[in-house]
Amino acid sequence: MTTMTDTSNAARFREFKMPDVGEGLTEAEILKWYVQPGDTVTDGQVVCEVETAKAAVELPIPFDGVVHELRFPEGTTVDVGQVIIAVDVAPGSGDAAPAAEPAAQPEPEPEAPKGRQPVLVGYGVAETSTKRRARKGAEVPAPVAAVAIQGELNGHGAATVRESRPLAKPPVRKLAKDLGIDLATIVPTGEGGIITRDDVHAAATPVPVQVQAPVVAETVPVPEAPAAAVMGVRETRIPVKGVRKVIAQAMVDSAFTAPHVTEFVTVDVTRTMKLVAELKEDKDMAGVRVNPLLIVAKALLVAIRRNPEVNSAWDEANQEIVRKHYVNLGIAAATPRGLIVPNIKDAHDMTLPELAAALGELVSTAREGRTSPAAMAAGTVTITNVGVFGVDTGTPILNPGESTILAVGAIKLQPWVHKGKVKPRQVTTLALSFDHRLIDGELGSKFLADVAAILEQPKRLITWS
Repeated sequence: MTTMTDTSNAARFREFKMPDVGEGLTEAEILKWYVQPGDTVTDGQVVCEVETAKAAVELPIPFDGVVHELRFPEGTTVDVGQVIIAVDVAPGSGDAAPAAEPAAQPEPEPEAPKGRQPVLVGYGVAETSTKRRARKGAEVPAPVAAVAIQGELNGHGAATVRESRPLAKPPVRKLAKDLGIDLATIVPTGEGGIITRDDVHAAATPVPVQVQAPVVAETVPVPEAPAAAVMGVRETRIPVKGVRKVIAQAMVDSAFTAPHVTEFVTVDVTRTMKLVAELKEDKDMAGVRVNPLLIVAKALLVAIRRNPEVNSAWDEANQEIVRKHYVNLGIAAATPRGLIVPNIKDAHDMTLPELAAALGELVSTAREGRTSPAAMAAGTVTITNVGVFGVDTGTPILNPGESTILAVGAIKLQPWVHKGKVKPRQVTTLALSFDHRLIDGELGSKFLADVAAILEQPKRLITWS
């Protein structure tokens, strides 16, 4: 009889494991649960959002039922293959309960059904034991317990448990977590009671303590103590994980694998800036964002057409140079999650309005933290716009798997010899880093010179196309 009950429970309660959401990643952090125990879910419904080392991804559940248990609270990093949610797929079949839920004391998790498990992609993952931290004190309902555990993970101790979670977007939650701020302590100012980035920064700013100064005969200036000393904090240790961990490994691999060469050129972009101003008024460009980066991107694509050898990759395993006959144009983007390089697929086939629309979508998606792993895969060449930070230029490191990266510096009004006279002109500096294993100095120089020539005389976008 007991065997029959156990078998019935195993068939009734199905478990959903953390899938491999792309490119062989081994773990992901649960950013947000969209469901709670007792909620009804349907096949394909998004139940949570997780953050991998490359992107934030929403996970749909592959079966119908009623949520029985959330195995991990928000903010927990979970290995691929671990069970994250249990669902009652036959809620009206009686009072059967999984073996892991006796009232007296913690028990092992219910044994998962044998065989392949339905996951988001692939044919299932290896069985993995999942250990849960023993509960302390009185038993708390699952949704409330998750909030309490999250408070402990954020370093705020056993804070007062609230039934409703603060409203905030995933990037804002990530910012609050990085700064050690409990969202429950923040007064939201956003529409609909949503906590904004400014709210988090305001909460992280220490409130100056007003101290009554003693009365003395003369006013003696007292040096102000450093903020860190006042707060009693001299160092902060931040775990290396997520995007930062991937960036670090990628940069080390690239810097110490590909022999980098960086060349520079300073160019008068006054005519390019005039073209940008004219395009902003062009009805064919209505609804898309026009900026200097758009013209730089188009110039790069034309220069690649004139120098196709630069659009290549080094295959170390097969000892081959892989010539790409397409351009997936990467744009380095600084986001709340760190530096990412999404790319525009087949940018070489796009018209200027299409390229402008793709750039706008890429940037907005990156800022919202919605860039998918697929959007960051298979890039062929990259642009990094350091000029937005007021920097003249830099020596960019190649994105792994690529052979060229162009850094664009700040555009500034400078004295420049134009038609034999010194005049104020808009000038910028370009820096091109390339893999010297497959790009010789001559080829790299010609390529950079072509980009500069187009920006100096943007009519070459037509004559060289």
